[in-house]
Amino acid sequence: MWLVVMFDLPVLTKAQRRAAAKFRQWLLDEGWEMSQFSVYLRFCAGKEQAEARIRAVGKQVPAEGKVHVLSVTDRQFEAMAVFRGDGKRRRGKPPPNQLELF
Repeated sequence: MWLVVMFDLPVLTKAQRRAAAKFRQWLLDEGWEMSQFSVYLRFCAGKEQAEARIRAVGKQVPAEGKVHVLSVTDRQFEAMAVFRGDGKRRRGKPPPNQLELF
C-alpha cells in the first residue's frame, strides 16, 4: 500500500514559510519521497502502518495548512502514468522488497 500526501501551505509571511519548510523536512526525515514539490509518497507494509503514518501526518500539519492523504494499492500505484520533460511515459515503481529476518 502506498500513501500520497498532497498539501497546500500558505507561504505569505516568514513564519508561514518556515512552517512549510519544517513540514516538508519532517516528511523527508520520516522517509517520505518527494514526487513533486507538494506531493510526497511513502510505501507502507499494511493498513495498520498506513493508519499510523496518517495520524502522524495529521499531528504535523501547520496552522492554516491543507493536507490530503490518499491511500493507493500497490496495483494502482504501479498502473500510474508518469510523464517527465522528455515526453516519455513511464510507469509507477513497484513496491520495495521486504526484508526477511531469520
